[in-house]
Amino acid sequence: MLAGMSRSADLLAHLVAFDTTSRNSNLPLVDWVRDYLDGLGVESRLVPDASGAKANLLASTGPLETPGIVLSGHTDVVPVDGQAWSVDPFRPTLRDGRLYGRGTTDMKGFLACALAAAAQAAGTPLKKPLKLAISYDEEIGCVGIADMIASLEPGIGLPECCIVGEPTSMRAAIGHKGKVFLRATCHGTPGHTAMAPDFLNALHLAADFISALRDIQTRIEKSGPRDPAYAIPYSTVHAARLAGGVALNIVPERAVLDFEVRHLASHDPRTIIADIEAAAEAIAAPHRARFPDARIEVEVVKSYPGLDTPADHPFVATVRDAAGGVETTKVAYGTEAGYFAGLGIPTVVCGPGDMDQGHKPDEFVAVSQLAACDAMLARLIEKVCR
Repeated sequence: MLAGMSRSADLLAHLVAFDTTSRNSNLPLVDWVRDYLDGLGVESRLVPDASGAKANLLASTGPLETPGIVLSGHTDVVPVDGQAWSVDPFRPTLRDGRLYGRGTTDMKGFLACALAAAAQAAGTPLKKPLKLAISYDEEIGCVGIADMIASLEPGIGLPECCIVGEPTSMRAAIGHKGKVFLRATCHGTPGHTAMAPDFLNALHLAADFISALRDIQTRIEKSGPRDPAYAIPYSTVHAARLAGGVALNIVPERAVLDFEVRHLASHDPRTIIADIEAAAEAIAAPHRARFPDARIEVEVVKSYPGLDTPADHPFVATVRDAAGGVETTKVAYGTEAGYFAGLGIPTVVCGPGDMDQGHKPDEFVAVSQLAACDAMLARLIEKVCR
């Protein structure tokens, strides 16, 4: 599709042309990747979701009886709705050394480099395998990887190390926070607002609960665990969306608050959630003498783990050297890396592009970043697999 460009840039142009916004199926892209890998003689297998409309993809080349390295990435992208693009987001455009299109940075650029690396690896004898783990719906809460991780060992075998290729400007990232998405449902009692004090307003419960969340955040900031590698060096609690009430003259019976906890990998989120649940009960309990149904129910909707790979782990040095000797970093955004680390697999996040370009109109990746990723993966394969 892009005459005169590298294999990875050409592959990226193909990948961007698939609209894999999370609301859509990713199967057309996955089928294309499977055909590409089949042409290389690389076996792959699908791990479909319950609906059959989406699928993870596992693949491996080289001897399966040894662990090797896995390259991991996701196929989905965020929506372009309401964004002012100067180019068609799903028609890749090359301009001034940059490839524009949705997902070029986050994170089809790395997927393209991984597929190019698979082509190189498939043509040479390997002592250890090169593996691919490609997921769906990362952007809406790491949904696909949660389904895929149990299939990793029986599908392609556990690797000895893992690269998750989210954009880091080719720096080796060894940590990020975990995230828990929670929902609080506040139950009051309805009635005519002319007699509002005779009823329990669920929005008032929600307001008190938000205030309690802010108090918990303040305590964490003052005395909770800290990691100076992050711009925000502590865990955070954030209220994001509140809905309640049906009419101006009806006391709201129900209010729903969506909120999140982003926690340091070393900070057990269960302790934060326990404090939140205790605060919810402390708010609702005094009302039960008059309103027996008063309560605030807190539930976990989704979560993904954090990452905290030791800086002195040998694999970190291997990735850092392969990437050109740059210093390690930790990133503010979440990734799928914690799932691999949870299996005891040393994991580093490293990929082309800058997340500052992700999720924006005119998203792009510099061609030089793709070249740097190609070079890193070639060095890693030489070091780990040959």
